[in-house]
Amino acid sequence: MSDAKDRATDALYGLGWATVKTLPEPVARSLGRTVADVAWKRRGKAIERLESNLARVVPDAGPERLAELSKAGMRSYLRYWMESFRLPTWSKERVVNGFAPKGVHHLDEAFAANRGVIIALPHLANWDLAGAWVAQALGRNFTTVAERLKPESLYDRFVAYRESLGMEVLPHAGGAAFGTLARRLRGGGMVCLVADRDLSSSGVEVDFFGERATMPAGPALLAQHTGAALLPVTLWYDDSPVMRGAVHPPVEVPASGTRAEKTSSMTQALADVFAGGIAEHPQDWHMLQRLWLADLDPRGPGAPGQGRAQS
Repeated sequence: MSDAKDRATDALYGLGWATVKTLPEPVARSLGRTVADVAWKRRGKAIERLESNLARVVPDAGPERLAELSKAGMRSYLRYWMESFRLPTWSKERVVNGFAPKGVHHLDEAFAANRGVIIALPHLANWDLAGAWVAQALGRNFTTVAERLKPESLYDRFVAYRESLGMEVLPHAGGAAFGTLARRLRGGGMVCLVADRDLSSSGVEVDFFGERATMPAGPALLAQHTGAALLPVTLWYDDSPVMRGAVHPPVEVPASGTRAEKTSSMTQALADVFAGGIAEHPQDWHMLQRLWLADLDPRGPGAPGQGRAQS
């Protein structure tokens, strides 16, 4: 990315954070839908990728249904952004009332047993709002990992934004963050990780909607190293201003097997829970990047020398 494009990108996000948070909520919501519809009509690469991904999730959908889903998906994606731009200005009451999760007893049970907690979730709905809810409704701060963005000033904006919501943010840099995450968990803390897309070269292969993909090994490895509870979470929107969610039962560490076998089994279990949530609410899965191995290498699965490219 050129310096000029870096500056333009940073300025655009800066404008969003500075301007959108001052708008009345109905106006911000309407603006988000308008921007989403314009982007959808332009049929750029992101829309094509979104529809390609959704075609795996809803395999019996024809072109018309996929178009409907991608349009709803862009509206959901822009709802995420409009909420995120405004979240730092929300009152505690607004945050607490803005998210209605079920299954919170799984969290309570883990903390009652003096265990750390790993929350693993896919790119569904607004994971930042869920994090703010944890801080405000449960009174618990937590640690997360953020992908390094270009330009660096944009990454700094995201870190400052998430820290303002009560998160400790570590940069994603290979295994450098693993030790800190493990220490937080051994101290009875909470770690939240978006875990449906591998950003490293050491992901675990899983079956995901009938095709091979890779997902990060971190959540499963942390659970094995620290004894923390590994809880999958799925999120979704409905027609109300309130986001919905579910904390699922813990993914247990298998009683036998090598570390690699245990990690593979646990990561597959996470992928299965993620797939269930995504299948129920495909329009809220904000996956506009390549994910499946068949898409990461144009020669397709099983090609000689197949590699993994970053999108």
